[in-house]
Amino acid sequence: MHVRFLCLSALLISVSACGLKTPSEPSEPPPPPNVVNYTAIGASDAIGFGSSSVCLPFTPCPDGRGYVQLLERRLKADSKTVTLLNLGLPGSVLGPEIQAIGNKLGRGILSNFLENEVPFVASNATLVTVFAGGNDVNTVGAAVEEGYAGVDPIGYVISRTDGFARDLKKMMDGIKGRAPNARVVVLNLPNLAGLPYASGYSSTKKKALQNIAVRFSAEINKLTSQGATVVDIMCDSGFYQASRYSSDGFHPNDAGYSRIADVAYSPATTGGGPLPQADCSFMKLY
Repeated sequence: MHVRFLCLSALLISVSACGLKTPSEPSEPPPPPNVVNYTAIGASDAIGFGSSSVCLPFTPCPDGRGYVQLLERRLKADSKTVTLLNLGLPGSVLGPEIQAIGNKLGRGILSNFLENEVPFVASNATLVTVFAGGNDVNTVGAAVEEGYAGVDPIGYVISRTDGFARDLKKMMDGIKGRAPNARVVVLNLPNLAGLPYASGYSSTKKKALQNIAVRFSAEINKLTSQGATVVDIMCDSGFYQASRYSSDGFHPNDAGYSRIADVAYSPATTGGGPLPQADCSFMKLY
C-alpha cells in the first residue's frame, strides 16, 4: 500500500537542490509567536494521496487537500505567518531496517524517515508533525505472510517492534537536534486491520495485522516521554469509518484528511491534548 513517483529517485538524489538545509547547519533563535515554521515528516499522507488534490514532493501546493496542507491553511486563517517545509515522500517507512525488508519483498521502498527526511528538518522549525508506521505495518505483515518469521511469528513481530521503537527514538533525537525549539506532534496509528483495504483479508491475516499495528502504535504513544504530543488515532472511532477512505481503502480521502487536521490542530497550536489511551476496543477488533 504505497505510492511511487517516477521522479522520486531524482528527488532523493538532488534533495539539497530543493532548498533543504544540510544537517550541519546550526539551529536558529525562536521566531515571534505569530510565526509558524512548519516541517511535515511523512509518507504519501503528507502529500495528500487519496484526496481530490494530491501534491508533489517538495513542491508548493496551496490547493492541496491533505492534512498537512489543511493545517497550513488553518494556521494562516488564524492570523499566523506560516512557512511550510513538506518532507513527505510517498512509500516511505521509518527506518532502514524495515525498508530493507520491504525491498527484499519487492515493495520498492525508496526512502525512510531517518535518512531522507529527519536530517532536513528546518533548523528554525517551530512545529513538526509526524505520521509514521502505516507502510511499516504493512511491510512487516507481508514479511510474516511470506514466511520471514519462520516458526515464531510473534517473536518476529516483537523483534520488529523493538527496532521500530529504537528508530522512533532516533527520529525524535534527530528532530530535537535539528530544531530544539520545535513543538513535535506525532499521530499514532489506527488498527489497520479495521480499515477498508483489509476487509477481504482472512481472520488470521487480520489478527496478524492488528497485532503489528497495536504494538507499533503503543511505541508511538511512548514518545510523550520524549516531549512529543501524540494524537490518538488508534482509539478514535472517526478513523474506522469507510466513508473517510479513498478507493484503495488505505489512504484517506478529503473527509479523512479533514478529520486528521481536526484532531491535530489543537495539539499543533497549543501542544496540549489528552494522552493517548493505553487500551480501547479498537485494539481488539479481531
